[in-house]
Amino acid sequence: MALTRYTLRQLEAFVSVAEQRSFAAAAQRMGLTAQAVSQLVAELEAVLGFQLFERTTRRVGLSSAGQYFLGSAETVLRHVQAADSAAADVRNRAAGIVRVGAPQVLAGTAMPAAIRAYQAGRPRVVVRVKDLPVDLLVDAVVAGDVDLAVGPDRPTGEGVQRVPMFNSRWVLWCAPTHPLARRKKLRWTDLRGHALVAAGRDHERSVAQMHVDAPQDARVEPVDVVDNVSTALGIAAQGLAATLAPAYVAVTARPLGLVMRRVVDPETVREVCLYRPTVRTLSPAAEGFAEHLSQWLPGWPMQDE
Repeated sequence: MALTRYTLRQLEAFVSVAEQRSFAAAAQRMGLTAQAVSQLVAELEAVLGFQLFERTTRRVGLSSAGQYFLGSAETVLRHVQAADSAAADVRNRAAGIVRVGAPQVLAGTAMPAAIRAYQAGRPRVVVRVKDLPVDLLVDAVVAGDVDLAVGPDRPTGEGVQRVPMFNSRWVLWCAPTHPLARRKKLRWTDLRGHALVAAGRDHERSVAQMHVDAPQDARVEPVDVVDNVSTALGIAAQGLAATLAPAYVAVTARPLGLVMRRVVDPETVREVCLYRPTVRTLSPAAEGFAEHLSQWLPGWPMQDE
């Protein structure tokens, strides 16, 4: 028997009459006439091939076959109601899974705080954070490995839209005992002769671009490049080197006892952006979280000290 041979409305009419023990009461619940409800039940009986009710002038009772079938009909309606509720949640961005990529510091600080704020109103939205190197953020969005990404400015192709969120200055982080900590502001020339460690090739390239017009003997190059900014900050905390990083890493750097010093002439600002695909449609949950990030990230208190 094809499932399409009877309808949900027919099942609803049957269950309503079974619960109300009255076609008139069932009709009132469904917003129909008693004749319309009777017709729906008759159509269902014709498809099923057996009688659902025993009708008398005084009462309406379930037949033995109707009693047996009632549980299955109620189960179908419960599942349909659950599916309808789930569809409403998705439609209203109240449920779903969102995958967000971010570099280590943002993945461990800004993203959890943003998720907590979002889930306060939409607890059934699950947001999963994937920490990624800055160089891989755009590629992960293109490949569909993540729905969204948040991180420093990177070039994008036609498949990804970059939306600026906030700016954060590039600064020097060093131990309080470091010679450069004695100054409130630093020039690039002040960094010569001091060991610097870069966090990833992205940081290394960024530092090089900051003073690309400087004479060769005035340029600053790191003595080492590590994979993660937490490693660079740990090295700096022990006074083994200093590191250049955006000011928003303060949430990780401050607990290590590091101090921040501005580097000027020129002072460089790093733009943190939201990356989203343009070649595919985001799910309602991902679209909702993207809108939340667009409003929440610019006010993140650690964005720039």
